Amino acid sequence: MNIGGQRGLAFAAVIGAIVAVTGCGQPTTRATADVTQSSTGATGATGATGAITGMAGAARGSGAACVFVKPDGAQKFGHVGWGFKIPGTGRWVYGAVENPSAKLYTPPGGDIGAWHAEGAYDRMLSEMSTDAHYPGTSEHPYSRYRCTKSSTHDVNSARAMISRVEARGFLVGVDPRTGKLTSRDCLDATYDVLKAYRTKRLTPAPKLSVPNVWVEELWGWSDRTLTPR
Repeated sequence: MNIGGQRGLAFAAVIGAIVAVTGCGQPTTRATADVTQSSTGATGATGATGAITGMAGAARGSGAACVFVKPDGAQKFGHVGWGFKIPGTGRWVYGAVENPSAKLYTPPGGDIGAWHAEGAYDRMLSEMSTDAHYPGTSEHPYSRYRCTKSSTHDVNSARAMISRVEARGFLVGVDPRTGKLTSRDCLDATYDVLKAYRTKRLTPAPKLSVPNVWVEELWGWSDRTLTPR
């Protein structure tokens, strides 16, 4: 099942609207964290390096990527964030677009709850599991994560894409600039960053796709429960 693109566009638009209102939408109260705030509502942070454990314990010079999931977000349609490894180090870059206003449209430069941080693998899991940078309304914060090793990687392109998704605003519906039905939501941000990273086995995410549907189509990725730590 793949809602979006050339199949089921009308239905996807309705689902996408629900996702925009209740999915990539979080309250404006934020947890205290070691971060710096940008003019677009984006954040950055650093953390201590450490050994990568579990599936992500790929060879030191190889790449890896993760998708973090709130399955209960968006009235069970899901919400996602991302992470990617900096090869040759024990560090990861991770983040999300939370859309705290829950509006269907926020123009470029507006606060879309975009944030990113950098730190050790364990710190990434800890901060995603507790919504450390942008507390959510899910019964449990990011409660699932799927990861994959990647023989290809491009950290510089991924970092550049982070800047783009943080500044381009939020949209699910008709773009007021082009008149086209499209999206720039949490899933688009996650997919665009990981695609720029050149992640292997990254399933395409057509505009207006449903996050939980897309997550199930990440063939060959690990699948684990994420608990507060």
